[in-house]
Amino acid sequence: MKILLKIPITLMVLTALLSGCMDKTIERITYTVNVPVYISYSEFRNSFKTSEPKEINQPGKIYFKDNFLFVNEIQKGIHVIDNSDPAHPKKVAFYEIIGNVDMAIKGNILYADSYIDLVAIDISDISKPREAGRLKNIFPEVVPEANTWYPFMDVDKSKGVIVGWEVKSVTEEVYNDSGWGQKIYRGDLIFAAFTDSESGNRSSGEGTGGSMARFMLNDNNLYLIAHTWLLKTVDIKAPDKMSVVDSVTVPRTMETLFKLGDKLFIGTTSGMLIYDISNPVKPVQISVYNHITSCDPVVADNKYAYVTLRTGTRCANSSNLLDIIDISSITNPYLVKSYPLFNPHGLGIDGNLLFICDGKAGLKIYDRTDPLAIITNQIAHYSDMDTFDVIPVNGVLILVGQDGIFQFDYKNPKNIKMISQIKIVNDKK
Repeated sequence: MKILLKIPITLMVLTALLSGCMDKTIERITYTVNVPVYISYSEFRNSFKTSEPKEINQPGKIYFKDNFLFVNEIQKGIHVIDNSDPAHPKKVAFYEIIGNVDMAIKGNILYADSYIDLVAIDISDISKPREAGRLKNIFPEVVPEANTWYPFMDVDKSKGVIVGWEVKSVTEEVYNDSGWGQKIYRGDLIFAAFTDSESGNRSSGEGTGGSMARFMLNDNNLYLIAHTWLLKTVDIKAPDKMSVVDSVTVPRTMETLFKLGDKLFIGTTSGMLIYDISNPVKPVQISVYNHITSCDPVVADNKYAYVTLRTGTRCANSSNLLDIIDISSITNPYLVKSYPLFNPHGLGIDGNLLFICDGKAGLKIYDRTDPLAIITNQIAHYSDMDTFDVIPVNGVLILVGQDGIFQFDYKNPKNIKMISQIKIVNDKK
């Protein structure tokens, strides 16, 4: 009886399954997608080289050390510029680093991202750099920018590293109720978007980056934004043995890093976070200042933090502001004053001066002595440039913008003057 009972139940199940399958029809659908372009891991990890100086087409982050200016060419590498005479900067080399966006320099070692890897480059001889180490797959989801109007073709990491995208039409067979086809990628993608001139004479210290930096050095450690929500600490004592020693999950979208003493300031799209880094290998959050959702670089001194908030393609915000935050009580930061601006990007401070890149409204320089009257104490305004980020150092302001790399002598705040420009050549290819 038990055997006879099992047979009709099995038949009923099979009948139901077959009936369900017959209700579905297979359709051929065609849709436009971003198709990944790969190179092999071997080719990718042997691609670093030095070439003759190139024209600057699409500048990104900037970094200054030992009278050399390093300018990122977005996703392509780094321009090296001898800046021993700021009035006459001279391009001396181009470091070809596939997928590069960020950088930091300690001693003779330049640390640069290269899509999924972190590369350590020995620049003891600035004209003959060599790869000194590589930390593989520290940025596993980073890929080149793409046309985000279209979905993405399935990613196969076994084929190598994605170095580009091609927009193509794809046809496949799907069930009529399955929506997008099986070839659509549904994983996580992060787009890579940001002293002496003699080659043998390098200081043992760190260089200076702009306010858009996503790399920050602290002793023998490098903090980096490895993902919009993941801060990693990398031990860099030995460039050929770099290792991740700590990872902090931050429940916000991180954008920039700024270090002041034993404090790390993190600019996010929803607020400024302050971390204690007195133990360099274990950052610990100590306070937060919340603001409206916005892009958010930050700089600070011992009393105030300066944050610019702006609208933009990624920044879901309708306000363009400069926020001044009192951090004298580091565990309880609070807003002192908020000023409207045009579209502020990077910023910098030196002494009583505040430099703001106000996007297409140009460079604005203020006396910040009185935080309640900064906007009324404007010292200079250069309106005929589209500005991105700045580094003030030794009385010279280095500015990167859409039209070039500009330098200003501000040693005499009453007579600030532009002293040089490296023009950008728009790449039409």
